Amino acid sequence: MKQSGSIIIGLLLTALPIEIQAQQGFVHQRSTEYQWPEEKGVLEKLDQWQDLKFGVLFHWGLYSIPGIVESWSICSEDVDWIPRDSTIAYEDYKKSYYKLIEKFNPTDFNPDQWADVTKVAGMKYMLFTTKHHDGFNLFNTKQTDFSITNSAFKNNPKADVAKYVFEAFRQKDFMVGAYFSKPDWHCEYYWWPRYATPTRNVNYNINRHPDRWESFQKFTYNQIEELMSNYGKLNILWLDGGWVAAPRQDIKMDSIAKMARSHQSDILIVDRTIHGKYENYQTPERSIPEKQLNYPWESCIPLSPDWGWTPNAKFKSANTVIADLIEVVAKGGNLLLGVGPTPKGVIQPEVVAILKEIGQWLKVNGEGIYGTRITPNYNSNNVWFTASKDGNKLYALYVPNEKEGLPKSIEWENNIPVKSSAMVLLKTGKKVKWAQKGNKVLVNLPGALKTNKEPLVFSFKLQK
Repeated sequence: MKQSGSIIIGLLLTALPIEIQAQQGFVHQRSTEYQWPEEKGVLEKLDQWQDLKFGVLFHWGLYSIPGIVESWSICSEDVDWIPRDSTIAYEDYKKSYYKLIEKFNPTDFNPDQWADVTKVAGMKYMLFTTKHHDGFNLFNTKQTDFSITNSAFKNNPKADVAKYVFEAFRQKDFMVGAYFSKPDWHCEYYWWPRYATPTRNVNYNINRHPDRWESFQKFTYNQIEELMSNYGKLNILWLDGGWVAAPRQDIKMDSIAKMARSHQSDILIVDRTIHGKYENYQTPERSIPEKQLNYPWESCIPLSPDWGWTPNAKFKSANTVIADLIEVVAKGGNLLLGVGPTPKGVIQPEVVAILKEIGQWLKVNGEGIYGTRITPNYNSNNVWFTASKDGNKLYALYVPNEKEGLPKSIEWENNIPVKSSAMVLLKTGKKVKWAQKGNKVLVNLPGALKTNKEPLVFSFKLQK
């Protein structure tokens, strides 16, 4: 039954339960191979990025208003993790979703708060979603009217939100990056209204309509050039939508990359899941690789079950995030934590509290995280290991069982400290007693830590 536009929008604004949203099943896996960049400057920036370890990814857009699984609800694929009211005809739903541009009015938009909160959390780099798959642009593009500068927020002095987000984070010394969706479901050169849109892919035969696809290539190129030339210094171009790739959906990455680096020298290009010279680091999603990897990668994991803001979200605890960070770093990667600002444009108090707790831990224990590199024996039970960049110091990062608390002592195999050197617990800055039993190390924990449930970090010199 056809509903009126106002009724449909009203239904759209009624978010589905978080349990349904948590079932999201589509995630980007990582490539099975890695190709190191050849450019000296890119390699140097990649090494700097590997030092940072902890970043933040902001998903924010029209989908934030109803609080649903990003913009996936306008994709008509029949999967249970895409929430959509089945009583509404699909085309009517899609039109209603696009009309949310008339309601997107984040009057409390405060990028300085975003930067302050994540700085306190110990994060060192950021990615901002300039455009998700729905094609709604959070920057001032000249290629389409479907942008925040033509939304209900258009008369606000900070309507070009990308500009102010990037500036706020540069002022806090973050490495700054732009997330950009290669597919664009609002662009008529990608989803042609002449045909239905049964999947996330381009909905016409490119071989039969090469001129239309060429128009999409130009549209994509021009939008990325706007980002590269109008928004100050950018360090990362993070391209989502791995199904848009050669040979079937070729957007001419050689041309895009050449243009991007003509404006932003040595920018890291992350063409997700597309193995080759433009996947400068890999991005396994919602997961951590099973084994250590000796090339650059980043686990992107949201703080809640979803990337964007959702009502009544169940957030991970600070200790859970810290445990993930420890495992990721010990395996050679960075952790990119997803945070969804509210529809009004701020980070909500519950998230602020969690991020502050993470930052307090990193302020004491960050020596074992930032600037470290992998070590061959990187895990023994619930103890993980990292090495200082010069290789002179090893860190043992113990993740306790939160339900059980701390034991009187912990042990690990291999990674035997130099007998004449001290082992220091970073939390107290004091030496701890330890003993070697064969290839095992036994460490006595101070009694004052009995109620501690957060991970502990020990530093020592390794016996060679």
